[in-house]
Amino acid sequence: MSRIQEKKPTKKAEELAVMGVDVSKDQLDAYVLQSNEWHNVPNNRKGVELLLRICRKHQIELLVLEATGRYHWLAHQQLHAAGINTAVTNPARSRNFARSIGRLAKTDKIDAQMLARFGDATRPPTSVPPSPLNAQVTEMIVARRQIVDELTILKQQKSQTKLDHVRAQIEERVRLCRRHCKDLEEQTLALIATDAQMVEKYDILTSIPGIGPTIAATLICELDELGQANSRQIAALAGVAPINRDSGQFRGQRRIGGGRKQVRDVVYMAAVVAIRWNKEMMRFYERLKNAGKPFKVAITAVMRKLLILANTLIRENRPWCEVRP
Repeated sequence: MSRIQEKKPTKKAEELAVMGVDVSKDQLDAYVLQSNEWHNVPNNRKGVELLLRICRKHQIELLVLEATGRYHWLAHQQLHAAGINTAVTNPARSRNFARSIGRLAKTDKIDAQMLARFGDATRPPTSVPPSPLNAQVTEMIVARRQIVDELTILKQQKSQTKLDHVRAQIEERVRLCRRHCKDLEEQTLALIATDAQMVEKYDILTSIPGIGPTIAATLICELDELGQANSRQIAALAGVAPINRDSGQFRGQRRIGGGRKQVRDVVYMAAVVAIRWNKEMMRFYERLKNAGKPFKVAITAVMRKLLILANTLIRENRPWCEVRP
């Protein structure tokens, strides 16, 4: 009877000094993986300076920061400026990682620990924080998006109310939202006009039928890899790349997912316009529909094609034209 040979444990790859930081509005919870230490500092400039001292004390080589809207911006900027390799990760990824290793409980301390373990296991690439101008334009775009969402709710309320007084108040709020929306659009364009590189990208993007000022500004700020990534990468970043769902002989329906939802939403709107006013996209869409493809499949293909076109034009630094030069 043969004996099963026990494999000797292989030498573990050189460990990094990793820190995970859970971000909230008022505080930063940090966990140092190698020393098993927790730290808590305020989420302000002085707090981040304390965090930097802790990083230097433990010789942190990788810090994994949770993306939480604008609450992580200050820490990311200060850490990056101080030379700390900082990776900003989607909270969903670290949460899924925690579930995969059986950690179902969720507290700030646990989240910080899971971010550190996630960083040690996956070694995510470091992230460069947006420039101050980019951050300002992004904040303008987010504010406008919130107003558009509010307008949608107000229109629904107006259609349901039966009282003239309530309807009059809703109409007044709608007019105010539209004024604010227009003001934000003007301010966004004014900010873009102060930077030559942004103006160059903006002019190229708005030359493409289907891409208007707001969509162009969103792509510039929330997909700054445009012109630097290849076609597959840019489609994956925007979440318009089809994902396989195959197992054995089973071939599941491919679906899009992941990526940056804000980018995917504006590219969808651009695709809807493009199939009406961009002859190339119109022909492409009609060819897919005539082949029996459902609307969602056809419009997603247009989205991907439109995004790849924008990526190519910015990489080649040339505006769109109907006939390729």
